[in-house]
Amino acid sequence: MTVATKTKSPATAIEEVATQAKEQYEGFVKAGQEQVVKQFEQTAAALKEQADKTIAQFFKGFEDLQVLSKGNVEALIESTTTAAKGAEDLGREVAAYTQASLDKSITTGKALLAAKTLQEVVELQNSYAKSSFDAMVAEATRLQEMSVKVANAAFAPLNARLNVAVEKLSKPLAA
Repeated sequence: MTVATKTKSPATAIEEVATQAKEQYEGFVKAGQEQVVKQFEQTAAALKEQADKTIAQFFKGFEDLQVLSKGNVEALIESTTTAAKGAEDLGREVAAYTQASLDKSITTGKALLAAKTLQEVVELQNSYAKSSFDAMVAEATRLQEMSVKVANAAFAPLNARLNVAVEKLSKPLAA
């Protein structure tokens, strides 16, 4: 029996090898393209995530700064209010002292006009001068103490805000 073997022509064999090579090349190219696309997508996702974190930190820092600024304004208002009230109280005290001093001067003036002797005038005048000086020193000391208390009370909110600001701004930004 004769077996008929079919041989391919050299052109057909070259054509088949070329087709296989082309398919293999296209597979490599497609795999390479898929790998590049996958790496690009991973890189883009990582960049987006980092950008989102950075933007979130920026806005949190901005919000923190707004809160800090609002607190500073509130402290300034509180400080100004305290200083104004203190100045008003000091003004009332000065007015009361001035009125009392004026009343004492009028009383002393009347007593001087009613004095019968020069000795009595000198004694009244000396007594008035001494008591007026003592009252003025005492009042000045009292007003100075009040002024220090008002200044301390007025600066307390500002000092507290300064401490908050230093504490907040000295903390490093969380990564």
